Amino acid sequence: MGELSNCPKCNAIFVKTPLKTICQDCFKQEEADFEKVYKFLRKRENRTALIDDVVEATDVEEGLILKFIRNGRIQLSNFPNLGYPCTKCATTIREGKLCSHCEADIKSQVKQMEREESHKRDLELQQNKKTFYAYMPKSK
Repeated sequence: MGELSNCPKCNAIFVKTPLKTICQDCFKQEEADFEKVYKFLRKRENRTALIDDVVEATDVEEGLILKFIRNGRIQLSNFPNLGYPCTKCATTIREGKLCSHCEADIKSQVKQMEREESHKRDLELQQNKKTFYAYMPKSK
């Protein structure tokens, strides 16, 4: 069941559910904005438009267009110059959450951490294997 919440866009009270995160009026406005964006992109001459061109032509804010892309409502395979920012560095990408450079950087850092952990474990094992001998004088 939903809970009462304020709409993050207009502050109106509505019943929030996992699928419904904004009020009905804002939802209708988003749908109208989606139609504007999609109508613009469907035209053959606009299929190669950049995101800035779409924002300028439709007066729909960039964040909302990126939301449409992330939610799969705008398929990037049909629009070669559209994309969304990498989560780490904001470079424009077309799939995943990270650009190839950031992904390689994170993988490199993970491998380095694994090497350090492995080295640390090896040192601990070596220290545990050391045998200590105590000198006991001969009794007379």
